[in-house]
Amino acid sequence: MKSIAIVADSNCGMTSEDAEKHGVHLLAMPMFINGKQYFEGKDLTHEQFYEYLKQDAEVSTSQPSVGEIQDVFDELLKDHDEVVYIPMSSGLSGTCQTATMLANDYDGKVQVVNNQRISVTQRQSALDAVLLRDKGFGAEEIRAKLEEDRFNSSIYITVDTLKYLKKGGRITPAAAAVGTILNIKPVLQIQGEKLDAFAKARGLATAKKLMLKAIHSDLETRFADADAKGRIHIAGAHTCTPEIADAWKEVIQEEFPNYPVHMDPLPLSIACHIGYGSLAVTVSSWLPEREEE
Repeated sequence: MKSIAIVADSNCGMTSEDAEKHGVHLLAMPMFINGKQYFEGKDLTHEQFYEYLKQDAEVSTSQPSVGEIQDVFDELLKDHDEVVYIPMSSGLSGTCQTATMLANDYDGKVQVVNNQRISVTQRQSALDAVLLRDKGFGAEEIRAKLEEDRFNSSIYITVDTLKYLKKGGRITPAAAAVGTILNIKPVLQIQGEKLDAFAKARGLATAKKLMLKAIHSDLETRFADADAKGRIHIAGAHTCTPEIADAWKEVIQEEFPNYPVHMDPLPLSIACHIGYGSLAVTVSSWLPEREEE
């Protein structure tokens, strides 16, 4: 059986310890803060990043350079026959396109998965890739199976402040001012390719209810077949303190008692657009191959 390395970028939310535990290699995503480059999880923690946000630092996302991606592929191919790379959604970053172009130089040994995931749904894809590899699937087969499953996930996010949506041009200054006065909490969604508006709520409690209701709706419609077969993964994500994140996880678990709930911080590539204090809930379907587990 071929030796296959599974790679995800740090947008999947895994820590280096978590990734090592599950047999996943991580590619750290770069950020620019006040003109200086940092790498998520290497020389920039989430806590440090949020401190920069509170100081109104100039923050922007970036993507790994061609050379950095090549170095990862070359290094892994020294000890492995093939590489499967699962980057963040191609609708949210150009990393996937760059990596796909580079993969053409590796004679099929490098397979780049364009399965429209980020955060805990991307983490699930990485775990699915490990499962498929361990079941004897080749890199090209793993890519194909994950891409077939690409739109079988939903993420709903609510923000604590409208400041960063205004700063990013997603809402106007006037809308941000009115929304702040009225305590409007927008609920955003990621259905694969991009971050879109989903609903507006008066207050955080209402926003949480809207997100949980949206997950229930998904389970009854888009995910009904997978749910009937027990192939559903529920997770939460956040840009909050550990205490607030734990409390949100308990709320999700109480709402969906028949599903184990995983919780991770949202990646910095999303956090820089929505700010501190955001909460998210997600649903994705496990691959049929997990039914044998």
